[in-house]
Amino acid sequence: MLKNDSELPPRILLGPGPSMANARVLDAMSHSMLGYLDPDFMVVLDEISDLIARLYKTKNLAMAIPGTGSAGMEAGFSSLLEPGDKVVMCLYGHFCERMFEMATRVGANVVPIRAQWGEPFPEELLENELKNHADVKLVTAIHGETSTGICQPLENISSITKEHGAMLMVDAVTTLGGTDLDVDKLSIDYAYSASQKCLGAPPGLSPVVVSDEAMATILSRKTKPYSWYLDLSLLANYWNERRIYHHTTPVSMMFGIREALNIIFEEGLENRFARHEKNAEILRSGLKSMQFDLLGSGKSRLNQITPVIIPPGVDGNEVADQLLREFNIEIGKGLGDFAGKIWRIGLMGESSQTEYVFAFLSALESVLIHQEFPL
Repeated sequence: MLKNDSELPPRILLGPGPSMANARVLDAMSHSMLGYLDPDFMVVLDEISDLIARLYKTKNLAMAIPGTGSAGMEAGFSSLLEPGDKVVMCLYGHFCERMFEMATRVGANVVPIRAQWGEPFPEELLENELKNHADVKLVTAIHGETSTGICQPLENISSITKEHGAMLMVDAVTTLGGTDLDVDKLSIDYAYSASQKCLGAPPGLSPVVVSDEAMATILSRKTKPYSWYLDLSLLANYWNERRIYHHTTPVSMMFGIREALNIIFEEGLENRFARHEKNAEILRSGLKSMQFDLLGSGKSRLNQITPVIIPPGVDGNEVADQLLREFNIEIGKGLGDFAGKIWRIGLMGESSQTEYVFAFLSALESVLIHQEFPL
């Protein structure tokens, strides 16, 4: 048992999240406390909203709601769907299945379309399914499926969804701030992300954007959302000019995410996207030179998460544990269908640094030599 925090060694976080937090963000979070209706804090909220909208490339309402990415996910389902509403879900990984679980708890009429894990979702499956329904309210997809390392193209999914008169909800938890996502160009009605991955802040906030159509749908509901805390209409009334109290805002986290967003635009979006791509390529090249097989191929690979197939004869859990114990490097393990079969190496935000990639490759080599695995 640790006697005090000083005994905690510094970690290099190269798992699926949380990632490293920028020191400037942590400093910003030590700002003196303000009240959640303080006029000066309202200025902070407006700045955050504008920065989130710029990052999503949208003119829609943008907010940072309390909770991790799962809070953003649940806020969308509980606010957009009423019992009996039909939602068609593109499912191709562990977190897609989490979306399915949440939608069923709302009492929605869920139509799942399951596809192979580790490959992009085939858009023609969505098109064929929507032809069988005349009353679909919502279609869902994940931009970057963290469990499989797949970056899902959204252009065709969006156009098919709109052709059938449905709204589109997108999970951008892993990609926002590391991969380009143009919400307005893609006609996305609701998107959500998380502060602890590519944004370079601690966990605790979910940046979301809500289209005018989505908000109109929420405001015209016949029943109240099952979640009061995650009711997007109530949250919006705090973030818009009405400033109606809803909950005690996590003030320190707001200072932190504002600083994180400022850092992103100081670096420049294109530079940031290029950094994620470059470091992912270095990691893949290093792993291939060690004769590891990787999931995915070509443009479908997610730069933020690289899934590595654990070779026969290697104790995957022991490798991950030894990296943590001896090198203070954290990596992720497989989930769902890939449990015990892969490692997930995360390079997101502050964790996407070339020196971390080389430190990991060197440490992995040492661990494998210790396991007498032929490199």
